[in-house]
Amino acid sequence: MTSGWIILDKPSGMFSRRAAGIVARMFGVRTFGHIGTLDEMASGVLPIALGAATKMIPFVEEARPSTKEYLFSLKFGFETDTLDALGCETGRTDVVPSRDAVIAAMANMTGDVMQTPPIYSAVHIDGRRAYDVARRGGAVELPPRRVHIDTLELMGIDGDTWTFRSRVSRGTYVRAIARDLAHACDTLATVTMIRRTETTGFDIKNAVKLDFLENLFNNGGDFRAYLKQIDFGLGDIPVQNLDGKSAELYRNGGFIVTGGADGLRRVYDDSSFIGIGCITGGVLRPKRTI
Repeated sequence: MTSGWIILDKPSGMFSRRAAGIVARMFGVRTFGHIGTLDEMASGVLPIALGAATKMIPFVEEARPSTKEYLFSLKFGFETDTLDALGCETGRTDVVPSRDAVIAAMANMTGDVMQTPPIYSAVHIDGRRAYDVARRGGAVELPPRRVHIDTLELMGIDGDTWTFRSRVSRGTYVRAIARDLAHACDTLATVTMIRRTETTGFDIKNAVKLDFLENLFNNGGDFRAYLKQIDFGLGDIPVQNLDGKSAELYRNGGFIVTGGADGLRRVYDDSSFIGIGCITGGVLRPKRTI
C-alpha cells in the first residue's frame, strides 16, 4: 500500500476532506487524513497523510511548531452567519472605519486573547461539530477560549476591502479575528479571502497545487515524485537505530533496553523507518509501528 505525505496547496471552493480524498484516490489508498482543516472558502497549505503515514499525524503535530500563518481579506459593511462570503447576511452598516481606528484596535488583539469561535466551526458541542448543529438550525452557543495571536499586520487597503497577515496558535479562527476587529471599530465585516501560508512547520512554498497534481495524474506524469516519506515532518524527534533482532522484537511490541534520555524516538532498522517509540528509564517501548 502506498504511504507517505502530500503537502497540498488546497484550492478555494472545496472542503479539506474532499481535497484529501481526491489525492488519496490518485494514489490508490483508502486510508488518509490531514493536519488541520481549511474552510471551504480558504486555500493554502494542507499536509495530507496517506496510508500508514496517518499513524504519524499526532507525532508530527507534537514535533513541529503549532503556529499557523494566514493572509486574509475582509470587507467592511456587513456580517454573515458563517463570518465569510459564503454565508447568509445577518447585519449591515455603512460604517467603514479609519485606518487609525483599525490600527488602534489591532494593538489590543495580539498576545493571549479570549476568542469566541464562529458558530460554523469544528468545535464540538455534546459530541457534535458546531457547524453540523448550525446547519440543522440548532442553537449554537460557544464559550470564549484563550488563543494566542502572535502577529496581526495590515497589508493593504482597497476601498472597504482590507488585507491582513496574521500568525496564530492552533485553534484560532481567522474569521473570528475579522469579526472582533470590526466590532472593536463599532462596525461589521466579513472575510472574503483566506489563504494559509504556513501550518505546523509546513510552508506554502513547498506545497503542490491540486490541479497540477491532477494534470500529472491524468496525463501519465510522475505525480508520485511529490510523495514524501512516512517519516517526513518528524525531524525534530531524535533517532534510535536498532539491529535486525531488536527491530523484529520492536515490531512485535517488545521492549528494548537502549539507555539514553527519556522521550520520543524515531525508530529505524538500518535506514528503514519502523515507527515511533518512547524511552522511559532507559527502555524503548513502541508507541506506533509501521
